[in-house]
Amino acid sequence: MPKSQVRKKKVYTPPTDVRPTTTASSRKPSPVWLPVTAVALIVVGIGWLVLYYLSEQEYPVMAWGYWNLAVGFGAMVASLALLSRWR
Repeated sequence: MPKSQVRKKKVYTPPTDVRPTTTASSRKPSPVWLPVTAVALIVVGIGWLVLYYLSEQEYPVMAWGYWNLAVGFGAMVASLALLSRWR
């Protein structure tokens, strides 16, 4: 069995004068309302869609028609936007 070759290059070491401006330990934690609001938006969005389908498109707002779908999915997308800010 042939012997493997020895590495000829030195291992990369990053320069010491360049440092990240913010570290994970210096960031503040998220406020308590953020995950609570995100979960509430998910529940409201799913509830809106379920109510819309089970009521045969009469509730929550009959005049909006298919825009009720946009409201339900919009609430869930808004919760994803909030959760992307969660630390």
